Amino acid sequence: MTAIDLNSDLGESYGAWAMGDDEAMLAIVSSANVACGFHAGDPVGILKTVKAAAQRGVSIGAHVSYPDRVGFGRRDMDITSAELTADVIYQIGAIKGVAAAAGVTVGYVKPHGALYNRIAHDAKQGQAVIDGIKAIDPDLVMMGLAGSPILELARASGLKVVAEAFADRAYTPSGALVSRREPGAVLHDAGLIAKRMLQLAHDGTIEAIDGSTIKIDAQSICVHGDSPGAVVIAQEIRQAFEKDGIAVRSFLNR
Repeated sequence: MTAIDLNSDLGESYGAWAMGDDEAMLAIVSSANVACGFHAGDPVGILKTVKAAAQRGVSIGAHVSYPDRVGFGRRDMDITSAELTADVIYQIGAIKGVAAAAGVTVGYVKPHGALYNRIAHDAKQGQAVIDGIKAIDPDLVMMGLAGSPILELARASGLKVVAEAFADRAYTPSGALVSRREPGAVLHDAGLIAKRMLQLAHDGTIEAIDGSTIKIDAQSICVHGDSPGAVVIAQEIRQAFEKDGIAVRSFLNR
């Protein structure tokens, strides 16, 4: 692999409540998953993040979520297909408007939190999200968990897709993310994380939480912006890649 995308969830501050360091992350990553207001983010902060991403040439994606600000979008919801499709349309429309005001465009959609995990294997909710994306802009790329059925469902529905791996999360032997409720689910050692991502870039493999080796075919790597030490982790990964001759570049620019 000569180039890989590095993305982060940004624009998640709300009023007086600050989340992450968007400015620092935008100097490192190549794609920004910008909150759309349903799990986090307010209009002023979202616009500020989009403008900052535009200035740095960072690709912008709509980070759509269940309507769950209190739970930060990490609570599963039993929602109808019609509601979910409309919610996705609404959120993408909001970010498209903000991006237009900043003189840039939205290139992809990445579901957030519980919605991301649910649709990885739930075809009904997955199709509702796909339908929402297609209804507003069928040229948008859908980002999803590497190896999960949602990617094939999206392809079959006519969307372009990009498969994603997570730098700061542990994996089960089946290739799913370890639940945040389980010990060891979130990784914090920047050096170890960078080594894991180099292995992923070179071999397409990663060590699962039980010590087994699993295959992960991914074109984008996520560092959660709200994780402790997120900036240090992202810097360590980028430096390791560049030292190894792997360029950090958005999947939209290849």
